[in-house]
This record gives sequence, C-alpha cells and structure tokens, in this order.
Amino acid sequence: MKDKSERERQIFEAAYKVLSQKGFKSASMLAIAKAAGASNETMYNWYGNKQGLLAAMIRDNADRVAAELEGFSANTPGEHSDPIGGLEKFGSKLLDLLTGERSVLLNRAAAADVADGGLLGKLLSEHGRSRMVPLVARTISAAQKAGRMRSHDPQEITEIYLALLLGDLQIRRVIGVTQAPPREAIAVHSQRVVELLLDLFGTKR
Repeated sequence: MKDKSERERQIFEAAYKVLSQKGFKSASMLAIAKAAGASNETMYNWYGNKQGLLAAMIRDNADRVAAELEGFSANTPGEHSDPIGGLEKFGSKLLDLLTGERSVLLNRAAAADVADGGLLGKLLSEHGRSRMVPLVARTISAAQKAGRMRSHDPQEITEIYLALLLGDLQIRRVIGVTQAPPREAIAVHSQRVVELLLDLFGTKR
C-alpha cells in the first residue's frame, strides 16, 4: 500500500493536469479523483473541498520553490563566495519557477477564487512572496558585507530588484498573453537586472 505522501503526490499531479485542461471553475473534485485513481471519499476526507485541495497544493508548491531557491541564496560571504553571481543565478531560478506552468495554474486558480473569499490568493502571498523576500534580502546583505553594494536598506533594494526582475511578466503569463520565456532569455534578463541594480547601489571596484 502506498503511503499518504506518495498518494498525495499523485493527486497533485492529476489536479495540475485537470486544471490545465478545464480551469479552476470546471475542475471538479470528482474529475481530479478519477484522474488520480483515487476515491471521491478520500479526496473529501483529506481536503474537505476543492479549495482545500488547492490550498494544499499551494503550500506544497511554495515548499518546493523555497527549497530550490534556498541553494541560490547566500548566508554569509565566504572567502570565495560571489553574492553578485549568486543573485544572478537566484533571479534566473526565481523567474523560471514563477513563470512555470504550475505557478501559473495556481495563480489562475487564486484569481478565480476571489469571488469565494480569496483564501487561495492569501495563501499565495503568505507562502510565496513572504518566504521569497527574505531570501533575496539575505543575498543583498551578503553583497553589502562583501563590499559589492553600498550601505542601504536591504528591504528597499529587494523591492526594487523584484520589480525590475518580474515586471508584469508573471501577470501576462497568468492571463495567457505570453508564453514562458526560454531559460537563455531568463538568464540574460537576470544578468541585466543585476547590472542595473549595481548601477543604483553598487560600489566602485
């Protein structure tokens, strides 16, 4: 018998597939249960309703995104560390994740859920941005300690960095007017954003 974590992973995979095909409003718990080979009773026992299922998926996706980004976030600058290079890699990974299909589907579900109380949107903010911002700020602080950026509020620099990095790309992905950018283009954009940030806050070397 499969343990719950493995079974839940299959349910989430099926839910993403059904969401992609039908959208949030038309994706029923029954359709997801059938796609996952699970019973409707199990679905409701575990999640309560469709909103509860999506809430679990948002938390799971946020955990995975945070785990992937953690490796690109500098803790303290070591002898051979490069916080600026780390920031470029972090930006590439972040943009890749936020414009990916799963994040887009969850954001579309959250937008559709607004009329029903907006729980999913609140969870996206709580488990997404609130966990991402400290990782960026930590890398900014590392760059300052390494003498690569001048003294300034890391939180303010972080907000400017994210505005330059993301712009309206994530929104345009969610509303379906653009495709996910290729990783090569993401890497070039991330590098350019860091260059602009250094123009604003960098130190002369």
